[in-house]
Amino acid sequence: MNTTITRTLAAAAALTIGLTLAGCSTNNAGSSDSSSSSSSSAASAHNDQDVMFAQQMLPHHKQAVEMSDMLLAKGSDVDADVVTLAKQIKAEQGPEITSLTSWLKQWGEPTEASSMSGMDHSSMSGMMSDSDMDALDSASPADAGKLFLQQMVEHHTSAVDMAGTEVDKGKNTDAVAMAKSIVSSQTEQINQMKDMLASM
Repeated sequence: MNTTITRTLAAAAALTIGLTLAGCSTNNAGSSDSSSSSSSSAASAHNDQDVMFAQQMLPHHKQAVEMSDMLLAKGSDVDADVVTLAKQIKAEQGPEITSLTSWLKQWGEPTEASSMSGMDHSSMSGMMSDSDMDALDSASPADAGKLFLQQMVEHHTSAVDMAGTEVDKGKNTDAVAMAKSIVSSQTEQINQMKDMLASM
């Protein structure tokens, strides 16, 4: 009984704090005018962490889709379970790429951070280098499945880390919701891929 009461009080306190912070951020932004459109309010409801998350996850997702395309292009000789996983990754991350791009445009932010402009994306955690991508591209269908899984475990692990930071520090509700989804789905896929590798 006490536990339930404590949880209820904690939830109420969290809600009060959230509303207070929302009120503060609205006033600080100078958009306390009640006639301001909901779309502009939604567009402004983000912080630097949200921007960084979107700018870093965008090339990360694009590379995952590129890796999946490379694998799928190798035909029917690739392990069927790996093919199914590659299709799943494309199906999940394609729409997320669209959302990430849309958010950055709404926020008036570039799709690539200025600090990353002209930079080799492989220096980002978990990103495959050009040589890694070449190795996957040139691998035989028989070898490609295992290499894809090994690379994607590393790729997903860094994505889960980035998404975890967004869950903790992000402000935009849509971005945080996506981050939670990434943590859930990609953690599950990492475990699945490790099991597949162990059986190869």
